[in-house]
Amino acid sequence: MTGNHLGTFLRARRARVRPSEVGMPSHGLRRVAGLRREEVAVLAGVNADYYTRLEQGRERHPSAQVLDALGRALRLEPEACAHLHRLAGTAPQAPPAPPVDTVSPALRLLLAGAGPATPAFVMSRALDVLAVNALAGALFSPFARVDNLARMTFLDPAGAAFYPRWEYTARTTVAHLREAAGHDPDDVRLRGLVAELSAGSAEFARLWAAHDVRGKTSDTKHLWHPRTGPLEVTYQVFDVRDAPGQQLVVYLAEPGGPAERALRLLVRDGTDRPGATDDEGRAVR
Repeated sequence: MTGNHLGTFLRARRARVRPSEVGMPSHGLRRVAGLRREEVAVLAGVNADYYTRLEQGRERHPSAQVLDALGRALRLEPEACAHLHRLAGTAPQAPPAPPVDTVSPALRLLLAGAGPATPAFVMSRALDVLAVNALAGALFSPFARVDNLARMTFLDPAGAAFYPRWEYTARTTVAHLREAAGHDPDDVRLRGLVAELSAGSAEFARLWAAHDVRGKTSDTKHLWHPRTGPLEVTYQVFDVRDAPGQQLVVYLAEPGGPAERALRLLVRDGTDRPGATDDEGRAVR
């Protein structure tokens, strides 16, 4: 692993914790945002010089116990704490397998066989859309290209209308990418995407610098489509076990509810729309 990813993460998260949040006194003018290094060291029960070396990249092999203590000191959420362990190389995991960008025929059949009101698609860890079923293609039709969820959110003008809660979507999208970066911080594809988004969106650059971390598992989506108006769905995400890095995402509407009726209307959209699939489930770009 190149670069001081661990130190960068520690500094970013230290800057977000106010002394009052952790019971530390704060007197006079403070020249740093959030906690000082020595304050983090006191809270974590480690030597201040040792913690400084961690941030500066001069110490790269902290124990799991030290990382847990730092996670508590910095008030990290469980996913952010797991991310901290991955950056330090203490996460109990096998070496990262190379990502697979080809969607298997069996998974394409599963996409095509989803229910008539069930948008479903396969994405990579970097949020690249690898395949969609016909309904997901119709759902995403307002976008110029259905290629990457982060690019669609930040760089496509349709994103602001499609996601009525755009600020929330933006935060969670960046947090998903940050979680992906913890698996392989030097991944060329992901670094290129981050550079592109940072150059094209000041808001992305700001959120990326915050180092929020969140895995994509399940949540409620508030969407808006020009043909149907507002849509509220939930989603579930499933890891594709035989394709490292791939995830199957399924949107679910309340049975008989307005969102399900709206999705059934979209079924009538043809596969000529951007993001639709052909009969074998291949994404039409």
